[in-house]
Amino acid sequence: MPGALDGIRVLDLSRVLAGPWCAMVLGDLGADVIKLESPEGDDIRHFGPPFKNGESAYFQVTNRNKKSIVVDLKTEDGRQIARALALRSDIIIENLRQGAMEKYGLGKDELRRKNPGLIYCAVSGYGRDSPMSERAGYDFLIQAESGIMNIIGEEDGPPMKVGAAIADLVAGQDAVAAVLAALYYREKTGHGQDVDIALLDSAINLLGHQGASYLMTGEPPRRLGNDHPSVVPYRPFETADHPLALAIGADRQFRKLADVLDRADMADDPRFATNALRSENRAALYEIMEQILKTRGRDDWLVDLHAMGLPAGQIRTVEQVLEAPEVAARDMVVEVDHPTIGPERILGSSLKLSETPVRIHTAPPTLGQHTAEILEDVLEWNAADAATYAAGLATPEKR
Repeated sequence: MPGALDGIRVLDLSRVLAGPWCAMVLGDLGADVIKLESPEGDDIRHFGPPFKNGESAYFQVTNRNKKSIVVDLKTEDGRQIARALALRSDIIIENLRQGAMEKYGLGKDELRRKNPGLIYCAVSGYGRDSPMSERAGYDFLIQAESGIMNIIGEEDGPPMKVGAAIADLVAGQDAVAAVLAALYYREKTGHGQDVDIALLDSAINLLGHQGASYLMTGEPPRRLGNDHPSVVPYRPFETADHPLALAIGADRQFRKLADVLDRADMADDPRFATNALRSENRAALYEIMEQILKTRGRDDWLVDLHAMGLPAGQIRTVEQVLEAPEVAARDMVVEVDHPTIGPERILGSSLKLSETPVRIHTAPPTLGQHTAEILEDVLEWNAADAATYAAGLATPEKR
């Protein structure tokens, strides 16, 4: 069954995480994605440990469903190949430094003169028209500069980052949404357009209600650890053995929770009758709840909480999540055959479509794995010339 983007070609000139993530998701949706790499390869190929058979786990997470071609943009031949691929592509994704694409003859205006339907997606730390556009943008810096770190951590502790590269990943997802909107516009008008995605913009959107609260009141949000500034009780609680997570966001849910705890009177207590009151009196509420919850084990409590339809769960490790049966049922861990690793388990796609389902059909490529194939199939080189070029640029010594 063809994917939703069957027939769309993406030229991925990006490196590391946000841009490659966007290109990968487009590949999941059926696009033909060509990853153009230097002879040294994407920087992320060298991020580690861990490595397996010379391949980095970091690279594996953002590059499935792609073909890799090695092209040296410092050479005239390399620039000509890249330009020829760009003119045969529907979408370009790049995150090179400002002005680099123009230097290589791959500027958006120049390309669009011959390829007017081209969708040109630039991903950067701060945005192409930002006064900070020349600065490099990395996930940790963006978490720091966006305010994300300042709302994470204990109240009396230092700011903390999110353990995953959340600024990169959300910028990649934003890029996907914008590119798909641009494709829809092109369907109607025939015109391509520019997509300008900044990691800082995407991370600022992640502030969500914390940002909205500041804009409404002028009061900066406080770090509250695992507690919630507006919704109570919405945090972990200790039990007789393992902690559990509770997310009680509505008064009707709190009344059910009070029944489960065998303290129906709490729902009518003037300190706890509404969420606003519970927020003001959270310390007193938590003291009562903690004493009760410590009388039984986590799993016993979860049986009763779930029976009442209440949002509660375990606090799981990564291992527990990725080995869970419900995760397998949703194809969130899939196995592919990698040229050097062999059978390899990788993360799956969170996108589920009924008529054009996502297909993860190829493992992340080795460096230059498809150089000759792309030169033959896309640029129509003869097989001998393609093989000669590939052998000269993708030798192990140059990787």
